[in-house]
Amino acid sequence: MSLRGSRTRTVIAVGTGQTLAWGSSYYLPAMLATPIARDLHVSTPTVFGAFSTALVISALVGPASGRAIDLRGGRTVLMVTNGVFALGLVGLGLTDSLWQLFAAWALIGVAMGSGLYEAAFASLVRLYREDSRNSITGVTLIAGFASTIAWPLTTLLDTHFGWRQACFVWAALHMTVALPLNALIPRAEVEQAVIPKTPTASSMSSSAPAPSSGRLAAVLLAYVFAVTWFISTAMASHLPRLLEATGATLAVAVGAGALVGPAQVGGRLLEFGFLRHVSPLLSARCAAFAHPVGAVLLVMLGAPGAAAFAILHGAGNGILTIAKGTLPLLMFGPEGYGARQGWLIMPARVTQALAPFVFGFALDRFGASAIWLTAFLGFTAFAALLGIAPPSRYLGPLTKQP
Repeated sequence: MSLRGSRTRTVIAVGTGQTLAWGSSYYLPAMLATPIARDLHVSTPTVFGAFSTALVISALVGPASGRAIDLRGGRTVLMVTNGVFALGLVGLGLTDSLWQLFAAWALIGVAMGSGLYEAAFASLVRLYREDSRNSITGVTLIAGFASTIAWPLTTLLDTHFGWRQACFVWAALHMTVALPLNALIPRAEVEQAVIPKTPTASSMSSSAPAPSSGRLAAVLLAYVFAVTWFISTAMASHLPRLLEATGATLAVAVGAGALVGPAQVGGRLLEFGFLRHVSPLLSARCAAFAHPVGAVLLVMLGAPGAAAFAILHGAGNGILTIAKGTLPLLMFGPEGYGARQGWLIMPARVTQALAPFVFGFALDRFGASAIWLTAFLGFTAFAALLGIAPPSRYLGPLTKQP
């Protein structure tokens, strides 16, 4: 098989595996939280609290998982992760008490920390190094349909068989579909170099910025990722209610919210097409500015601006998902990428866990004006990206075709 064909196969395999991983974890509570709460006689926020615990655990697991991928490649790590996902989902399906609920989600959190986008990106960088940008984009294009597939499938399973059986089906999909797909990932040569544990100047490639600017870039990138994941999770949790607070009807709010998914895919297609010819730093700056612009339009226009806001937010979020993989590669190079990625994403996982509660409180307290919170945070992310100087020598291979 040609190099291009082999890489295409890898991207399809990783992207499909990511679709199943996201669908069976991040997108699961939206459909199953209510039936789980009803069956276990707990509140729905308690179920989301268990999910938030999983997100925090995933943050703690990320750096170690990244180091393992740096050393051995992503094939083995992602395959093991499928087994952990399956065990956690079976445990969730067998849950009969509150402590079992939290224990099952804790196990799923371990899998999330070593089996979602950060691990997938690190696996691709471990294989293709600087020439990974379009491969990362390809994976996000495929996995961008995770909610589109997962929500209807989970709802169908819950309706006809119950939420426990839905968990068992997802576990089976990990073992029968995702595991064989991850087995198709090429083996990487074992890396003998010492893998940096933190994103310090010593971990940068020759094309990275000077040490002081490198440390600053790491801090600013961690902040940008934390803010943008907070915004993304807040909107995923409360967008219809936010739009209703601006005066939109339920039908308009749901219709506008449905535009976010296609807009995300559109943003990723834009990144794969036109924006691949520019620096990832420039495309990230444009993407970070999209949410604040959409928020201003929503405030100025009210309900008539709902669709424009959803499209701008979705497109920006779609491009920023790719930027989480390409910006660390651009700034610091491929050496130690997985471990560094784990550290950079750690604050984002924590803010992601807090987002539904914090923004929900702001929405209850301030109504539609709560949008100013995410607009301000989005603008600070844009400003932080402006404060990051590009490396002294731009990594040209980032723009190559896979």
